[in-house]
Amino acid sequence: MTPLRGARAWQPGLDPRAERHLPQPPLSSGSGSAGNGSAATGPVLVVGGGIAGLTAATGLAERGVDVVLVEREATLGGRVRSWPVDADAAAEAPGLTMSRGFHAFFRQYYNLRALLRRADPGLERLRPVPDYPLTLADGPTDSFAGIPRTPPLSIAAFVARSPSFPISALAKVDIGAALGLLDVRFPQTYSELDGVSAAEVLDRLHFPDQARHLALEVFARSFFADPTDFSGGELVAMFHTYFTGSAEGLLFDVPDDDYDSALWQPLARHLTGLGVELRTGTSVTRLEESADGIRAELDDGSSLTVSDVVLATDRATLQRLVGEATWLGTPTWRDALATQRVAPPFAVWRLWLDRPAAQGSPLFLGTSGYGPLDNITFVDQMEAGAAAWAEQSGGCVVEVHAYAVPPGTEEATLREVLRRELHRLHPELATATVVHEEWQLSQDCPLAGTDPWADRPGVVTPDPRVVLAGDGIRCELPVALMERAATTGWLAANALLARRGLAGHELWTVPMRGRGQSVAHSARRLLGAAR
Repeated sequence: MTPLRGARAWQPGLDPRAERHLPQPPLSSGSGSAGNGSAATGPVLVVGGGIAGLTAATGLAERGVDVVLVEREATLGGRVRSWPVDADAAAEAPGLTMSRGFHAFFRQYYNLRALLRRADPGLERLRPVPDYPLTLADGPTDSFAGIPRTPPLSIAAFVARSPSFPISALAKVDIGAALGLLDVRFPQTYSELDGVSAAEVLDRLHFPDQARHLALEVFARSFFADPTDFSGGELVAMFHTYFTGSAEGLLFDVPDDDYDSALWQPLARHLTGLGVELRTGTSVTRLEESADGIRAELDDGSSLTVSDVVLATDRATLQRLVGEATWLGTPTWRDALATQRVAPPFAVWRLWLDRPAAQGSPLFLGTSGYGPLDNITFVDQMEAGAAAWAEQSGGCVVEVHAYAVPPGTEEATLREVLRRELHRLHPELATATVVHEEWQLSQDCPLAGTDPWADRPGVVTPDPRVVLAGDGIRCELPVALMERAATTGWLAANALLARRGLAGHELWTVPMRGRGQSVAHSARRLLGAAR
């Protein structure tokens, strides 16, 4: 896409330097598709009903394209879905829901927010979180409340206020390497750090020991990866997106109810109104090339013949479908996709307890040094359904996460340690009775490893009829996690729209380059004073 600078009547957020990216012009009529030499006119199959698939379906349907979306789960949202707790198994907590864990909707997530606005124009279903403290065991707790939004003031204010950055430790920071974090440009920065892990990036900076938990044990692990196996380029992009390159601030929003009720049911109604056929609880088992398009076989025994396909699935499913589609692309391309890895397992444990948390407990607390515990979320402070249960019962609904769980970890041992660390931080809950609990241990997140960035699969494939989307798909823009899923969904739709001679959708991102001399000058003064 082409960045567009200059005057504009609308901005997606508060940062005046946010960049608008226009889609490539549509191809001329008759440009055709692989296999038949004529422009695509038939329906599009979207495989996967997570953020990426929902975005692609939205982008296509809004231009009048017939879309069939197939999702294997009963509810939409992918790794950001929720579902009802089984009434038979949880008679004590009827009507409550489970999910795959907490997600932060940052204000920099312009393209995800553009999707959500389709069903909620004012984003009224998102509510701001006043703070998300990050605590180090036997160490300091950092806060993001009250930090100015705009670099370099945000950087200076945070470092000046943070107990994780004592002046004595700042004197040891490698100023040249630190300023390199500000000298970024995308997508080049991704490739420049090929083979370098997130841990190595901070080693080069000589970050204070207490500060490393901010960048490694908290932020890097949000990618469900061990810092020694997580891409240094992705870490630097995170610094840029959330801190050094954006003036949207460091706080975020959360939905006011479970994901399905607040986000995906309203969007499903919007898509249905556009004519999208939604098939949930169904899987695509195979893709075959046929004389009249691409034939998809489903696990219910039915089949579909379509002109184009968006593969917006988890990594394992993508690898299986592509590996069996020997007509798709080249052996070299299919082999490269097959080598992409998944991140280690992660655990989500939701507990309905018979007593409340201590007054003033934060909705979300990031942790480091508490064994496998990565964060604690009080769901009843966020979701209307959980809040109603807590008010009625006098209890609370708490969720704990453990990211990058080492393979072979015994589930019983992991639970026991997580329980102990929860009680270490919330001793008032140590004697609480568990009214109900839900446990998830999953391993289906793509790994953003230290492998060459350019070798990762991109949106466009060797066959223009088939495009990819998801948070594990290579994207030249500085986006990650849910925002990468949404962004690649829009890009996938745009690629297929261009083939049909239809206009695509614009995208927005934080600046594609670092903020330059003003931030560097401020950083030099701050770090220099520490010496």
